[in-house]
Amino acid sequence: MSQWREISVMQLQGNPFEMISHEWMLITAEKDNKANTMTASWGGLGFMWNKNVAYITIRPQRFTKEFIDNSETFSLTFFDESYRKVLGYLGSVSGRDENKITEAGLTLVHDAATPYFEEAKTVLICRKLFAQPYTEAAFLDTSILDINYPKKDLHTLYIGEITKVLIKEMNQ
Repeated sequence: MSQWREISVMQLQGNPFEMISHEWMLITAEKDNKANTMTASWGGLGFMWNKNVAYITIRPQRFTKEFIDNSETFSLTFFDESYRKVLGYLGSVSGRDENKITEAGLTLVHDAATPYFEEAKTVLICRKLFAQPYTEAAFLDTSILDINYPKKDLHTLYIGEITKVLIKEMNQ
């Protein structure tokens, strides 16, 4: 049996570079009482505008972008390695085509209006502060465009204040 415990952002354990780029995360938001999620391995954590923040990027064609754009909050959830296949599935299937959360076997729960997953080990609840589409003119190293944007589908950058950190504790 397990339970959630709220900790301060300063108590967060783990290397954010490892957590995001190698372990991956789910970005989840809700719109019109329906949640959608996507797997992400790009983003970061930091301190900006005197706030603890997370930043994420979403391409324009991703269904989750509609949910992030229409919500004041979103969650970032991190899982243990046993969920790698589930995260791969959630990153390759669109919520436009099927109820991928149900198909993945995850349990959607909420912190107030923000959806997250019971199966996660760490949850960051974020309040949107900033959204800005990338532009080609802003890239100083244009090789990034050629390598990462051959379809010209530049991401939108979102910065969210981390308002709550939840960690899962296993009862002995």
